[in-house]
Amino acid sequence: MKDSNVDLFDPRTIMDSDLSPSGAAGGSVSDSDFAFAFNDSNFSDRLLRIEIIADLPESKGDGEGCNSIADWARNRKRRREEIKKENAVDVHHEEQILNCNMPDIEDGVAYENQDEEAVAMLEESPPGVGMNLSQHGDEAGPSSDSSWGMDCSTVLRVKTLHISSPILAAKSPFFYKLFSNGMRESEQRHVTLRIHASEEAALMDLLNFMYSNTLSTTTPTALLDVLMAADKFEVASCMRYCSRMLRNLSMTCESALLYLDLPSSVLMAEAVQPLTDAAKQFLAGRYKDVTKFQEEVLNLPLAGIEAVLSSDDLQVASEDAVYDFVLKWARIHYPKLEDRREILGSRLGRLIRFPYMTCRKLKKVLTCNDFDTELASKVVLEALFFKAEAPYRQRSLAAEEASSSYRRFVERAYKYRPVKVVEFELPRQQCVVYLDLKREECLNLFPAGRVYSQAFHLGGQGFFLSAHCNMDQQSSFHCFGLFLGMQEKGSVTFAVDYEFAARSKPTEEYVSKYKGNYTFTGGKAVGYRNLFGIAWTAFMADDSHYFINGILHLRAELTIRQ
Repeated sequence: MKDSNVDLFDPRTIMDSDLSPSGAAGGSVSDSDFAFAFNDSNFSDRLLRIEIIADLPESKGDGEGCNSIADWARNRKRRREEIKKENAVDVHHEEQILNCNMPDIEDGVAYENQDEEAVAMLEESPPGVGMNLSQHGDEAGPSSDSSWGMDCSTVLRVKTLHISSPILAAKSPFFYKLFSNGMRESEQRHVTLRIHASEEAALMDLLNFMYSNTLSTTTPTALLDVLMAADKFEVASCMRYCSRMLRNLSMTCESALLYLDLPSSVLMAEAVQPLTDAAKQFLAGRYKDVTKFQEEVLNLPLAGIEAVLSSDDLQVASEDAVYDFVLKWARIHYPKLEDRREILGSRLGRLIRFPYMTCRKLKKVLTCNDFDTELASKVVLEALFFKAEAPYRQRSLAAEEASSSYRRFVERAYKYRPVKVVEFELPRQQCVVYLDLKREECLNLFPAGRVYSQAFHLGGQGFFLSAHCNMDQQSSFHCFGLFLGMQEKGSVTFAVDYEFAARSKPTEEYVSKYKGNYTFTGGKAVGYRNLFGIAWTAFMADDSHYFINGILHLRAELTIRQ
């Protein structure tokens, strides 16, 4: 037996199941099919009068005449601007009416205090997004002479429907409050809604759904119209239904961006979360290779760029490249420094994974005018502390953020693998570089792949490591190779002593594999085609001595020759 103290009509504990009607296991009111009772006087206790008025001049419904999601979005934007200009307020002495125009995308009717009188609730609705309520009766009172956003537009036609207040109340906290809050109106049989002609189809679909738990419409534009109507009247089950239907349709960049721009009220965010999650995943997958679609990504709105930058699978050279890209996007979309600082501090800055940036780039963050000085100091200090942590502690911090929206300590799939560098100035200029590769990364190198490290510097010159799967010198079998290269091209020469080492079982200590010296010129590299002296199959075997907990630990020591 269900707990009698549970409020089934609270938006946070709404009774509607996320299951489809056919898959529902229970027999609750919300799962039942009452289609037979729709507009049937035998099963109804009230009369719903729908007054349909002309649309605003040069305006269509969001779904009317729309052949695509783009058309729907343009119509929504136009209606948003026109509704803000509309100011239809008059006094009506015989009826109390509240305008029931559909809300625009940016506006959501949020009823925060469920204990308020319904009159106050309606009066607080923004202009143009309220509900046309006309209650007829003999009882007189002070409110009978008041006006709630009376729309004086000519009524084109009237639809009258027989409705069941228990069915509507069971589906919608809005109707539940309307029919049960003790208002004079809740005792009357007649309820009047006034809507624009373009809103008629969505409202009728919504009312049908409240009885039958299904919709006949399947086009994305019509589903979006019903979704907006369901949001207005707090029919969470219909919102979830529309969300599922839209997720099952083919996603495009236009539709994904539109879904991310839906109203952000608490109820809406909860009901449509799976849809917005799917939209984010689509954009993140579509623009995974940022460099390939750079111009398109630079033109994305804020919601789109956030979806792309939140991905762990972003294919970028390094986090330094993400930082540079974010600054470029922000400078294009927010040319004013004050606005740019605000958006970087509140939204975009948290999507940059500063702990995986190089120390050279972190120094530039401290002097970057686009970031607030206090914020810049905070993120750089946090990044340096993370770099100083032991590997197990870094993995622990990353695991703690695995389910978080902002994953500062989670490593992306960088094209250039992060390294740790320890530098010495005395007695000789020297650096020790640590490069860790996962077993999966090494596996993906076969048969002829290579992976590069991020750049590191010694004596003012840039160097990098590269791991290869290549043939041995006799071309008889595949093996693992490691190479050291210098970035700068030109006539610069640089003499370096180097040593390659790797952790090895059973001691799990670093064991030297090769030593050598080389005079570098720009763009040249030196290394060993078979670092471990074994075939690729033995190197990748389950009992390999070189993978410790699935990680290959490599070390390179570089010293400038005197």
